[in-house]
Amino acid sequence: MKKIIILFIVLFTISVFAQPEDSTLVDGWNPFGVVGLNLSQVAFKNWTQGGSNSLAFVAYTNIGAAYLSHPWKWKNMLKASFGRTNIEDDYRTTDNEIYFESILSRKIGWAVDPYFAVTVRTPITKGYDYSTDPTTQIVDFFDPGYITEALGFLYEPSEYFSSRLGIAIQQTFADQFAARYSDDPETLDEIEKFKFETGLESVTAAKYPFMENMQYSTFLRLFTRFNSLDVWDVRWDNIITAKVNKYINVNFAVTLIHEISQTRKTQLKEALQIGIVYTLF
Repeated sequence: MKKIIILFIVLFTISVFAQPEDSTLVDGWNPFGVVGLNLSQVAFKNWTQGGSNSLAFVAYTNIGAAYLSHPWKWKNMLKASFGRTNIEDDYRTTDNEIYFESILSRKIGWAVDPYFAVTVRTPITKGYDYSTDPTTQIVDFFDPGYITEALGFLYEPSEYFSSRLGIAIQQTFADQFAARYSDDPETLDEIEKFKFETGLESVTAAKYPFMENMQYSTFLRLFTRFNSLDVWDVRWDNIITAKVNKYINVNFAVTLIHEISQTRKTQLKEALQIGIVYTLF
């Protein structure tokens, strides 16, 4: 059933977003960059119907540069987000991630282009499990950290859609939390702080402007290991952005994660926020 759902997601995304369109890239470096701050706030005074003061924020950045020199293209992207929620002076971390991606591809006259990609994922700082009492720290910077190298073929018919599939090598690094993320349960005499895995990686990203001031963006990453091809790591990010003016956006975001090295339960995060955004390039 999970394989059918994943296949449906990929086919649906391709059918909706694969619209041929001329690229806006020019020869040489093409920088891009956006920084923003999403806010949600509630305050009470002399309120008789109950409630708690709260403030939530997510600061984020999406910067990078693409270098175009026919037939080569080298695209680099760095995304980072950090968010906290304060409810009656109780602070909790809600977003905590760095994602870096570098892709080198070459046009060869086919419908798909060969590529080599490197991705790096890590928390920015300490993160906690708030379901325990007392709260338990479960992550820190590069604890865990993931580095993935992939070689395969890239389909990119327009600036609004890209999809790639390749043979991948994934390394997992951990230190204080190695027992949770990188340890091999079959070796009982030691806790490994490094895990090496080979498999297949698929990454699909798309943007769909469906109204004059609204856009849907989606990002789907799948990874499976050769020794367990029936098990997939899934990360699916979705965001609908409504542009109020040059600097104000309203965002509705949904993220789904299924990664059994973290938990066997499917993770789901949803957020509706008003955002302040500034375009650097």
